Amino acid sequence: METVLAGTGGCTAYDVVMILKRGRHQVERCSVKLTSERAPKDPKVFTKIHMHFTVAGKNIPTAAVERAIALSHDTYCSATIMLGKTAEITTSFDLIDL
Repeated sequence: METVLAGTGGCTAYDVVMILKRGRHQVERCSVKLTSERAPKDPKVFTKIHMHFTVAGKNIPTAAVERAIALSHDTYCSATIMLGKTAEITTSFDLIDL
């Protein structure tokens, strides 16, 4: 199950970086930390997942990061969309201006 979360984190972080770069934003790094809760009984699916992004770059608007995360979550990241069928997925982020 940890591998499923790691793959989901990699998928969504990649999307966020690519969306920001397509918007011509200078992204230097992006990381995402996932925390989760699982159902108490088998098959113990994820019931809650929180994704906290840390995005660093030069003069990246907050709105651009919000949009990139939303697009990944709602449209592009197949893993997140699939997990969203059983889990409540929430997001937050820190933006570091370099």
